[in-house]
Parts: sequence; C-alpha cells; structure tokens
Amino acid sequence: MKNLVVKLLAIITIVTSVSSCGSDDPIAVVPPVSDVIENLQNGILNGALTESATLEASTQYSLTGQFTVVEGASLTIPAGTRIIADAGGSEVYIAVLRGAQIFINGNPSNPVVMSSASGNPGDWGGLTLCGNATTSAGVDAVAEVGDFVYGGTVDNDSSGNINYLQIVGTGAQITTESQYNGVSFYAVGSGTVVNNVAVINGKDDGVEFFGGTVSVSNLYLENNDDDSIDWTEGWNGTVSNAYISHTVPGFSTVFEGDKVNGNPKFNNITAVSTVGGTALQFKLQSGGTITGLSLSGYDIDLDMKDGGATSNVVLEAGLEAVALTDPTEPDTIDEYFYTINGANVAPTVTKSDFPWVDSDLSFESSVLQGTISGTVTLDASISYMLNSAYIVPSDAKLVIPAGTKITARDGGTGVYIAVLKGGQIEIDGTAANPVVISSAAANPGDWGGLTICGDAPTSAGVDAVAEVGGFIYGGTTEDDDSGHVKYLVIKGTGAQINSESQYNGVSLYGVGNKTELENIAVINGADDGVEFFGGTATASNLYLKDNDDDSIDWTEEWNGSVTNAYITNTVPGFSTVFEGDKDNANPTFTNITAVSTVGGTALQFKKTSGGTITGLNLIGYDFDLDMKDGGALSNVMIDGAAADATLVSGETTKYTLNSGKASTAVDISTWTWINASL
Repeated sequence: MKNLVVKLLAIITIVTSVSSCGSDDPIAVVPPVSDVIENLQNGILNGALTESATLEASTQYSLTGQFTVVEGASLTIPAGTRIIADAGGSEVYIAVLRGAQIFINGNPSNPVVMSSASGNPGDWGGLTLCGNATTSAGVDAVAEVGDFVYGGTVDNDSSGNINYLQIVGTGAQITTESQYNGVSFYAVGSGTVVNNVAVINGKDDGVEFFGGTVSVSNLYLENNDDDSIDWTEGWNGTVSNAYISHTVPGFSTVFEGDKVNGNPKFNNITAVSTVGGTALQFKLQSGGTITGLSLSGYDIDLDMKDGGATSNVVLEAGLEAVALTDPTEPDTIDEYFYTINGANVAPTVTKSDFPWVDSDLSFESSVLQGTISGTVTLDASISYMLNSAYIVPSDAKLVIPAGTKITARDGGTGVYIAVLKGGQIEIDGTAANPVVISSAAANPGDWGGLTICGDAPTSAGVDAVAEVGGFIYGGTTEDDDSGHVKYLVIKGTGAQINSESQYNGVSLYGVGNKTELENIAVINGADDGVEFFGGTATASNLYLKDNDDDSIDWTEEWNGSVTNAYITNTVPGFSTVFEGDKDNANPTFTNITAVSTVGGTALQFKKTSGGTITGLNLIGYDFDLDMKDGGALSNVMIDGAAADATLVSGETTKYTLNSGKASTAVDISTWTWINASL
C-alpha cells in the first residue's frame, strides 16, 4: 500500500467522552476513509475526490476511470509523479470542477507525466479544468464534455497551477461532434498559473480554451490530430513561447479561433510541418494579436474560414497577409486563403527549449527553413528536408558539402532556396558525390527551385525586383561573386506562382561572372531549366532533361556564356531548347546538343534577342529556329556566320537550319553524376 499523504480538511475529528473499563479518558473516533482516498492509497485514481489530497512524489499511479476533483477539494501532484491512464476512451479522464483546484508541481528534472501505456492518440480523455471566469457561453454554462458546469464573473479565478506537465495519447471521441482534448480550459481564470505543458499524440486538440482569461507559457505541442491551440467563447488570455510540430498528415490547424473575438495574444509561436496543411484558421469574427511568428512547411498560412476580415488578425510590423492564388487556376485568388509574408523566418522557439519533454521527434535538426545568419555548413551525413523558404541574406553564406541530399517538400511556391544579393552559396559536389535537391516524387512543379541574386548589371536596372519572391537584384559589379555551384542535381522544380510567373530549376538574377556554375543537372522542371535575368554569369556542363518550358532561358541583356550543354526532351508540350528575350547582349554558347523524341521547337528568339553559337547539334525538332517577333536572322550567329535558315512552309517566323546544326554531340558518357537521386 502506498504511503499516501492525505489532508482530510473536510473531516472533523469527533471526540466523545465514554467510560471504558472504569477509565474516564476520552476516545477519539475517526470517520472511515472514503473509497476514493482508499483507491489513492492503493495507487489508483478513480471516483470523485471530495477532500484535498496530495499524491506521493515520484510514484506511478493508475487512472482507471473518471477522476473528478469537486468543489472545495484540491489535488496536489508532486514532481516526478506518473499517471498511467487505462486506454478506456472517453470513460477515462481527470476533471477539476468549478471551485476545485489542482496543483501540478513538476520541475525540469522531474516533470509530471500523464499518459496511456502506449501513448496512442485517443486512448483516454485528458485533463479538463473548469473555472468561474467569464465566457460568452454565460454563467453556469454546460461543457460539451462531461456536462461539467463552468463560467461565472470572476476573471481572476484560480483553479490552481500546472508546472511541467507532459500529457500523451489523449483526445478520446465522445460523439461525432465532441472529443476530449489534451488540456481543456473551461472559463479558467487568470489566477491559474500554467507554465511548461507538453501535449503529444492527441486525437483532438492540444489545448483548447472555452472563454476565460487564463494565460499559458512554454507550450510544446506535437502531432495533435486536430488543432494544436483552439479557442472559442471570447477567450482573451495569452500564449507565450509555443513550439508546435506536425509530422502526421491530415491534422487540422496550428490555431483555430472561433466565434467572438476576445483578442487573445500570442507571443513567440513557432510551428513546423513536414506534411503541409493549414497553419492559422479563424472562424466567424475571431482573431488575435500575434508577434514572433515563425511558420514552416504549411500549404496555407492563414485561413479566414468564414470570410472574416484579416484585420481581426493583428500581425507585428513586417508581416503581411497576401491572398493566395489557386494553383490549379493561377488567375483565381482564393477567397479565404493567405500567405503571411515574413513568417517564414528562423524559429523563435525550438524543440531544444524543451529539454524536459520526452519525445523521439528528431526532424528539427534536419529541417531547412527560415533565414540563416553568418556561415551555415550542412552535414552530408544528415538527410535534410527543405520545408519552406530557406534564405541566405546579404553577408551570409550557405555551404553544402559533397554528397548532401535535400528532400524538398512538395509545397509548391512556398518551398525554395534563395540567395539574396550580397549572400553566397557554395555547393561543393563532386562527380562521385554530387549534391541532390529534389522532391520525393520529383514531379514537375513540386517545389520552387534555387534562386541566386547578384549585383551584376541588368537592363532592369539597379535594385530591380524579381518576379519570384520580390527579391532585389542587379547593380554595377560585373565580376560579382555569389559563390559557386558544382555538381548539383535538382529535380521537380518550377512551381506556378501565377499565370505569368513560375520558379525555375535555377534562376540567376543579375549574377556576376565570378560566380562559378558547373556540372548542374535540372530534371523534370515545370518551367525553365536555367534562366538568366541579366548579369554576366557563365555556366558549363549543363544537363537539362524534360523541363516543361525552356531549357535555357535568358532576358534583360544577359551577356555571359554556356559551354557544354546536353538537353533532352521526351515529354510532349515543352516550349523550347533556348528562349532569348528582349535586347541582344550577345551571350555565347559553345557545344550545345539538344535531342527531342517529341518534336517541338529548338531555338527561339523574341524581339531583338540573339546570341553566338558554336558547336550546335540538334536532333528531332519540328522547327530549328523561331524568330518569334520577326527579329533578324543576323542576330543569331552560328559557327561564325548569320544563321543559314529556310522559312518553313506555311510559317512566318519558324525556320529550318540549312547548316550549323550537326556538330559533334556533347559526350555525356562520363557524366554519371547526372543519375544521382535521393
């Protein structure tokens, strides 16, 4: 039998004077111990606790059914206590009723743990607190779980305190509409102190607030099937420092706010998903004020579910909600969905801030997200996930060693690597160990791609704004150095931004000629393989396969060069091998082989664009040359002379080359690195 310490505050010792064996000494008569207390003494939580009790420290108890702490009573749970709940669904829970209190006194070395034996979602109900604070449901409201009564007029009401609690496997289903949560706060008042709570593997919400004024700090919420933080009925407390993670598909949201807007506050919220999904959802007129927000890996940052005003959601300076376009209909703006620009930053809270939480979740160190600072060097022994935007700002450097593999989440335009003007990237692959960046399926358009912005000249001017990401690029430094890219295999890029803009495999904005670009393969891109926006960059040994639009594209008077490129098209409907646009700065191309098994157009030049080509080999194209806007053939120099071409019958701008297209093909038999994969 456990040596339970019980404070029987409600029991009055009855002292009766009786005569026994001639003695006049009084005999103390103690009422019998209740069944609930006897259960506690035997390590079992079950029944209604009507008197105050303290569990024994660092001891394991069994929760075998409904355990309620009723008005006037309190339950104290010391550090290190473990409560193992039967996997009894909605019939197993702990509830602290209105007027009662709970004191969970864990510490960093010895948190209190409440869990089913297996920790599976929905095994048991969870922890519910009912208070006497205000709620829009009114005084003496009835909870959707347990029919508990809650709500009053005392906003500073205290239901006790919770410190260092880990709760696992909750969220049992009650009805088709109702479930228990990890921790439910029903009209709990601000006098209740809640710090350091972890809810893991919940079948429903992590924490939910039904009105009230309680605040919570240091929340760790991992893989809760519905919402991580949910509130309704005008809750107006604060959550400070929350780390939220999703690695299981099909969850609902990070936040779900509902009904009237009590304007709760959220400070330092980091949420990471490896499975897409929606981050913040606000129903009806709900809202809140958010600072220190970091979101990574979500398909939708903000969902104003019922068309509520985005002004209900107050974001800190620098964050902006921008309406999302429908990826299946790029000209259509979704009525309710938004991206929050500026939210994809380095985490404000990390898993390492919760060393007391017992979790085997280990993906955080391998997730690439946010904006780096200083020099960041990846580790080739780690399998990384590119989960959202990963940005290298000015004066920072990203180093990717040989053999590194990065799996890009198939999150469309929200997933990319961008090196901003003044930043550098060093991709140090080798022929034996190339760097691979690809979505898992490598389907076209799965993710954005690699964008590098430099300070070299472009006809768009100094500090031009890129069509992707709004990045700034362009300057006056022809020999600008953005680092180097060597032996890179990149797959599944080209996510659609709108009807006019897409990411490319590799986009080079105003990149200078000191940037080294060699041995790069772009495979299965939904847009271009490589595109140059002005600049002076040169590239060699390019392998470009089945990119849906152009394999090599340039504009804004790029005047660099490409040497040794092998281009292949085996999927119908691509655009061209080359697409040059705008004024002709005469870029040069040496040893270019392009092979199509599906016809199509090889070289296209728009407006007055052109270039100088030596060593061209074209096989299988319907049209060799397309002077799209009637530009002069002399703009295109092939083997030292203006293009020798004959207009195709019935066409006005498309030609067959009479010569200059049968040079020796680029030999890629030794380019075994192009076959690298995740």
